[in-house]
Parts: sequence; structure tokens; C-alpha cells
Amino acid sequence: MVHQFKNNGYNIVLDVNSGMIHVVDDLAYDIIEMYETHDRGSIISAMVEKYTKPEYMRLIREQERAAGDDSLTEGEKDFCDDVEALIRQIKEVLEDVEQLKKDGALFSKDIYEEYIRDFKQRSTVVKALCLHIAHDCNLACKYCFAEEGEYKGHRELMSFEVGKKALDFLIKNSGNRKNLEVDFFGGEPLMNWQVVKDLVAYGREQEQLHNKKFRFTLTTNGLLLNDEVMEFVNREMSNVVLSIDGRKEVNDRMRPSRNGKGSYELILPKFQKLADSRNQTNYYVRGTFTHNNLDFSEDVKHLADLGFKQISVEPVVAMPEDSYAITEEDLPKLFEEYDRLAKLMLEYQKEGTDFNFFHFMLDLSGGPCVAKRLSGCGSGTEYLAVTPWGDLYPCHQFVGIPEFLMGNVEEGVKTTDLREEFKQCNVYSKEKCRNCFAKFYCSGGCAANSYKFHNDINVAYDIGCALHMKRVECAIMLKAAAAQE
Repeated sequence: MVHQFKNNGYNIVLDVNSGMIHVVDDLAYDIIEMYETHDRGSIISAMVEKYTKPEYMRLIREQERAAGDDSLTEGEKDFCDDVEALIRQIKEVLEDVEQLKKDGALFSKDIYEEYIRDFKQRSTVVKALCLHIAHDCNLACKYCFAEEGEYKGHRELMSFEVGKKALDFLIKNSGNRKNLEVDFFGGEPLMNWQVVKDLVAYGREQEQLHNKKFRFTLTTNGLLLNDEVMEFVNREMSNVVLSIDGRKEVNDRMRPSRNGKGSYELILPKFQKLADSRNQTNYYVRGTFTHNNLDFSEDVKHLADLGFKQISVEPVVAMPEDSYAITEEDLPKLFEEYDRLAKLMLEYQKEGTDFNFFHFMLDLSGGPCVAKRLSGCGSGTEYLAVTPWGDLYPCHQFVGIPEFLMGNVEEGVKTTDLREEFKQCNVYSKEKCRNCFAKFYCSGGCAANSYKFHNDINVAYDIGCALHMKRVECAIMLKAAAAQE
């Protein structure tokens, strides 16, 4: 499978199955586009016709005259020479394409479907937990899938005892895997800060006893950030996600506090201080754009101009009846915004003020392992969410949906059939993904979004797919631009 696109002046050809990327001229781009569906003669004829002036085409069809008739004008003779040179060039490109195909760098075969089928038969271990340390929040974000932190239930804070059992469950079910991940999530986890600290301390104790290594992360809205929290976070947390949507008016419209006032002015100086204290690494400012701010590249620019180097601004996932939901009609504008953002990043790089945008960060030299590229985040198998009272769900976005309750931290996973369903979910179990050029970069998309829109984790979310495909193209263009420097 080959995907071709033009972006910011670059002609890009992606060989999907090998991951090889080729930046080519117009002639090679057009030849590759015809290569699999036309014979060699047809390609040569089509390229000659496209890349020569129409008024001279009669000379191409009168080969005997073009071979050396004295009646030709000097201009016509020069033109014939140009055509001969063009044909030689076309043939050279065809030879290059044929060699790339032999080398497995173009039109390569898909070798992964059988691999993933075998891979999915393996026994799995749990390697990551999302600890819902607080089903409560001090903001009232309008787009919150957690319903202001309550997750279709009631407000509750996780006790230290439940948290300990969650870490014990993770250790017990992690097999021989040494590196484990725990994200403190909410609601707002800083509303249960003492338990966060106590669980980190407990985890560090267990590392030595069980030959494990915990990677702790924290997601916060920042209202309760202070110097004590920052010092602890910088010492113990491998990554921190700081929630802010961008410009003040955009952020405060969707992320008000419970008294209706905006949060921007309260959190911004704290986020700047924390980002600087982490040397602008190992954190993200993470925002959400909606139908209300389709010009989201301005929000990314705003955050970059404030000094943030690690930025993620993502599309809201909302039902059509929500006034702020992204619609199909919004897609052309959003595609333009991603293009604009990519160009902006190139400008900032030239000025020495570059920043990272999460969705444009592709490791084209290697990237995630094959299994992760094919099956995604591991929700429901390797990654689970834990409620304040210890129930297990496939991930944080499934929490509170009764049919996705998988067990609890004391008894473990009980709904093994549900675990098996998630285990088998991959880019080949989703018909929309099979022939998608971006499948190895999005890994089939988010299972929770699939369920939200289609009641089936194996049916991809269309708007999310369209936006992700555009992001992949922009990311590849940025890599191409970097390689040309």
C-alpha cells in the first residue's frame, strides 16, 4: 500500500507497510501514482503528454519526421531533443521505482496480519494503571467526559488502603515485567494529595522488594499547585500533564471553576513555573479544542509564545447534539489549521524558538514496537483504570459504564471474555483500518471513542480518523523538511 500527498511544497510518498518515506519531484510522484495500474508504455506516453507543451504533441506522434526531417525548425529540433531527454528521465525513474519495489521500499507486502494473529494468542500482563485518585474536581469543564469528576457515580476520594491494593494488584499481575506505570488521575488528583504522596512512598518501597520500577505520572488542572507539590512532582513524577486550553477566552469559556469564574489567570503562572523547573522537559500542557475555537493553531501559538516547549492541543470528542462538538463540516477548516500549525513550527525552528507538538511527534526511524503499532494502548489488557473504591475498567473513559466493569483490585479481573475482546482489538479487526495509510501510526484509534459513537470497540470513530490522518501527513512533512536542511 502506498499513500501519496503534497504538503508545504513537498511531494511525499509513504510506503505504508515498510514505513519508508520518499520525497520526490513531480515526475516521480506522477509515475508512482500510475505504476501499479498501468503498463510501462502507458506511463511513458502519459508523462510525455503531461510534461511537454500541447502544441508540440503532433511531433511525438510523427516519430519518422522527428527523427531528422530537414523541414523541422530549430525550435522544433530543440523540442525533440527535450522530449528524448524527458523519455530517458522517465525510464530512469521507472527503473528506480522497480528497484525500490524489489528492495521492499515501495509497494511492499503486508506481513503483519499473520503476525498480530499469532501475537494476540500470547498471555498478557498488566503493565500500567490509571488510578482515579479523586472522583471530584474543583473545575466544571463543559466538555468533561467524567461529568465534573463523578464518572456517572458519586464523589469519592481513593483511600490509601485501596491505592495500596491497586499497586499490589499491578505488581502481582505484571509477570516478569520490571518497568510499571501509574498515572494519578481524576477528577483532580491534587484534591487527594496526601494519598498520592503516600502511594508513591509505598510504591518505592515495593520496588526494592519485587525488583520493579514505578514510573509515576500526574494529570492536574493546576488550581492546587504550590511549591510543595512542585518539589515533590519534580522529584517523583516522570511526567506531568497540565490542563489548559490556550488563549484566556478559549480556556475560560470551557474550563470555568464551580463558581463560574475562569481558571486561566490562576493556573498560567503556576504552569510556567513548573515547566521551567523541569527544564521544559517531561511535561505537557494539554488542551482541548472544540467547535468554538476551530482556529486552534492560535492556541498552540499562544502557549508556545508563553514559553511552553511541550504542547498538546487535541480535538474534543463529543456527541453531535453537544453545541461544542466537532462536525464533519468543520474538517476542512481543521485540516487548514493543522497545515498552518506545521508551517508555524517550521518558522519557529528557523528562529530558534521551536517547540514540540504531541500529535506531530512521529519516530520514523523506529517508533513503537510492531505490536503496539498494531494494537494500540493495551486498554483492557495491559492497561486498566481503577476507581476510588477499587473497581477495574478497561481505561479511564470506560469508568462508570456497567458493562465494562472487569473486576476489582482484591479479586482481580473477573470478566475474562471482555479482556479477550480488548485483546483481539487491533488494526485488522477494524474494517475501516485495514486499508488506511495511517493505521500503523494510530494503531486503530481509541476503543472508547469507537464505543461512544458506534457501540462497538472495533468500529473506528470517523472524525477522529480524519483528523489523525491529517496529523500524520503534517508530521511526515515536518520530518521531510528537517531532512532537507
